[in-house]
Amino acid sequence: MSFTRIGRGLIAAAIALPLTLSAAAAETTLRVIPHADLKNLDPIWTTAYITRNHGYMIYDTLFAMDENFEVQPQMVDTWTESEDGLTWEFTLRDGLTFHDGAPVTSEDVIASLERWGARDGMGQQLMASTASMEAVDDSTFRLTLSEPFGLVLQSLGKISSNVPFIMPARVAATDPFEQIEDFTGSGPFVFQEDEWVPGNTVVYTKFEDYVPRDEPASAAAGGKVANVDRVVWQYFPDNTTAMNALMTGEVDFFEQPAPDLTPILESNPDVTVEINDPLGNIGFARFNHLLPPFDDAEVRRAAIMAMRQEDYMASAVGDEQFWSTCFSVYPCGTPLESDAGAEVIMTGDVEAAKAALAETDYDGTPVVIMQPTDIPVLSAFSLVTADKLRDAGFTVDMQAMDWATLTSRRASREPVADGGWNIFHTWWIGADVIDPMAIAFSGDPDGGWFGWAEDAELEAARAAFARATTPEEREASATAVQERLWAIGASGQLGQFFVPVAYRNNVEGLIKSPVQFFWNISVE
Repeated sequence: MSFTRIGRGLIAAAIALPLTLSAAAAETTLRVIPHADLKNLDPIWTTAYITRNHGYMIYDTLFAMDENFEVQPQMVDTWTESEDGLTWEFTLRDGLTFHDGAPVTSEDVIASLERWGARDGMGQQLMASTASMEAVDDSTFRLTLSEPFGLVLQSLGKISSNVPFIMPARVAATDPFEQIEDFTGSGPFVFQEDEWVPGNTVVYTKFEDYVPRDEPASAAAGGKVANVDRVVWQYFPDNTTAMNALMTGEVDFFEQPAPDLTPILESNPDVTVEINDPLGNIGFARFNHLLPPFDDAEVRRAAIMAMRQEDYMASAVGDEQFWSTCFSVYPCGTPLESDAGAEVIMTGDVEAAKAALAETDYDGTPVVIMQPTDIPVLSAFSLVTADKLRDAGFTVDMQAMDWATLTSRRASREPVADGGWNIFHTWWIGADVIDPMAIAFSGDPDGGWFGWAEDAELEAARAAFARATTPEEREASATAVQERLWAIGASGQLGQFFVPVAYRNNVEGLIKSPVQFFWNISVE
């Protein structure tokens, strides 16, 4: 080989090398500290928000809620409604493709809605009013109702748990009370299962064949444009370590920093701290209605009487600019806000709770409280409840664990000796509990939320709300639902609070929403 040919080869290689390095350098990664470890991957099987967020990464929805809480089409292109409101036809937009290359069809949609409708509170109400769902062709399906249902689009476009994500029919065929094992979606990102390290890392890559809508992004609606090649969730069980990672630039975005860290983050000129959710969160203490001692409504009500919201908020949130008391089961500041029947939660008095407990048949049965030590707000809630219940006369058994373990264990209906539980704490975003359709308000123990409240009167009031045709009827039904929830002591509500997000100033395009989305975001 001649020197000239060798020289030319070296020159070509020298030119190619920077081009290769440039292409590699062009790959962009958004590094995120999520609010919890992702352990359960099925957003229909669980209402856990970390799993819901995972669902939004890889799945798409028929409709979606925009920043004004109006329902907009997402996977759907066009739809029609018959004059009597009983027959609906939906046509999917062109270009919808699953991550494995298969087109999204009506069969996939119907199977997904059937599975979602078995678990979600709003979905259960819709399915109860459904006569049939059938495919007209590959891209059009028909929903036929057996009776008028005034919340069809609101159900299909609900923004939070459980979200009616569309999965392949083969996946949606999974028993809704069993977890899926195939994570093929059609959303803007692809879950990289081989890179998933529970307790540490979750990786998503841009789905190159995703076709976003033309409209600007608006909460869950509009164009879901993936502006980065990779999104990496890096879980930190310790909030201080997580804060330091953000401050030093190891990560770009911190979803839920502990409230007491906010002043430190705000002092860093490279970090922005802001409230991203206009409705905030509602703190919950959830009882297991199946097991003693909280299988007795009067014992549950006695426990609720001890729950002074100011104490929970001061301990868990701190700064008063980020919280307020709220004695409505629907978020304060929303149309259905009411204090009807709320005297039990307004009590906030341990001595009154102690007197009420003495009137019940409580026999000292230990109350197992599951404490998620890696979620500061929920850990604080747990500690406050433990103190208050002890002072009121309960025997308390606090059991520490991480949130991922809790979200698995709370599905157990077994006795405490076999892994059961009595109380766990959580929160619902305001958009999830804005009306009686929330699964949190279910009175059906078979299809209802963890804790499994059973109350036929409550279910009748919820059904009346779904079928109401006037604002007055809806308001009356919503009030009846609230009164019944407090009468049976379904859950304790601990206040309304706002948790800021924190991100480095190289992050742009953050979407204002009750749910954290990662499309539309770019990093410099």
